[in-house]
Amino acid sequence: MRRLLGVAALLVLALGASCVAPGGPGELGVENGYRYDDAIAVTVEDGLNESEREALLGRTMARVEVIRELEFLETTDVTVISRSEYRNRTGSPPDTANLSEKQLWNEQVWEALHVIGENETYPGARASNRGSSVVGYYSSSKSEIVLVSDSPTPQVTRGTLVHELVHALQDQHLHLGASRQLQDEQLAVRGVIEGDANYVEALYENRCGASWVCVETPRATGQRSDSFNQGLFLVSYLPYAEGPQFVEALRDRGDWAAVDDSYETLPESTEQVIHPERYPDDEPATVTVPDRSDGEWERFDDLDRPVHDTVGEGSIYAMFVTNGVIDRSGAAQYNYEHPISTGWAGDRLVPYRNGSGGYGYVWRLSWETPEEAREFADGYRELLDGYDAERLDGGRYVIGDGAFADAFRLSRDGRTVTVVNAPIVEGLDDVHAPA
Repeated sequence: MRRLLGVAALLVLALGASCVAPGGPGELGVENGYRYDDAIAVTVEDGLNESEREALLGRTMARVEVIRELEFLETTDVTVISRSEYRNRTGSPPDTANLSEKQLWNEQVWEALHVIGENETYPGARASNRGSSVVGYYSSSKSEIVLVSDSPTPQVTRGTLVHELVHALQDQHLHLGASRQLQDEQLAVRGVIEGDANYVEALYENRCGASWVCVETPRATGQRSDSFNQGLFLVSYLPYAEGPQFVEALRDRGDWAAVDDSYETLPESTEQVIHPERYPDDEPATVTVPDRSDGEWERFDDLDRPVHDTVGEGSIYAMFVTNGVIDRSGAAQYNYEHPISTGWAGDRLVPYRNGSGGYGYVWRLSWETPEEAREFADGYRELLDGYDAERLDGGRYVIGDGAFADAFRLSRDGRTVTVVNAPIVEGLDDVHAPA
């Protein structure tokens, strides 16, 4: 699913119908009776009538085939809906009192990243972001592309259509069934899927005006809502920003076949996506967190997933940008390579809870060198200072108020950094006693 900035309203419009693509397998560049270099008569200012929609879809599919060197096995339904209709389809997120155990576990992960504090929830922040920023998605269960438009006149955005058609190609030809449970692994997998689609979209745009005559459609733009969470967006946008250069690096190694092969041997970390030269050999280190909690604190060990998460290099970068430790703004923030987060070797984040409704976590990170571990620890202290945290002895800190008001203990041992969190200072040793 491609995410950009956007807000507003529209109508519903059907584009094409499911059918076997004329021309048959092997005839790249011909779809639904249209060649990739055909001229088509389309006027976009007043919306698209049925014949214009068919022509635009057919030629766009043919051009995507030429670039991606894969043949569409069938035509995909395309529907355009309004922003309000999209929000209605996604529904309202649960409030704090109705969060499931798994969601309560996940809240600690995002709080540890200082992205979502106690004044909001992940489901709420995600719904707000998606309602404002999603401009299109592909449904594999329905083999359908849905474009979300902010225009009062039915419009089709070229880039979004190209992007989602690549997802349809992926679904028809490549293995998309890999299930990953850890955050960093999920982002890495999406780095291939979204990176492939964004890369093809960029190649398509480069040919427009150079070797192809293209229909100039409106760009997908809009205005973010006041509740938009930039930190969450920065994490979720990583596959779209870093994925294309990862896919390009694979293509340089072995053409599109190397890209296709990556769907069978997916990257294991965002580190590999951000630094393609580390794929596939530089595997993440296994980080362990011994349970040294007292009898009142426990791990979430009754969920159908591991008790821990791994957030990875990309989310660490987003944490430091969101909290002003890494000074980047505008488009520069979407370059996820920075000395303070480079050198990540592995991490494990373990949420805890007690019987009184308290929550905490232990976050242990492994770095490639002691110097890189020290740089992370220094950056994390700067992050805490940004909240006017009170410094105590023993590496302990207290944020007195606000969405991240809590106690913290920060320690470094060589290449390893450990962060312990609890509601109050006295609870730090209860969550994770010092060695």
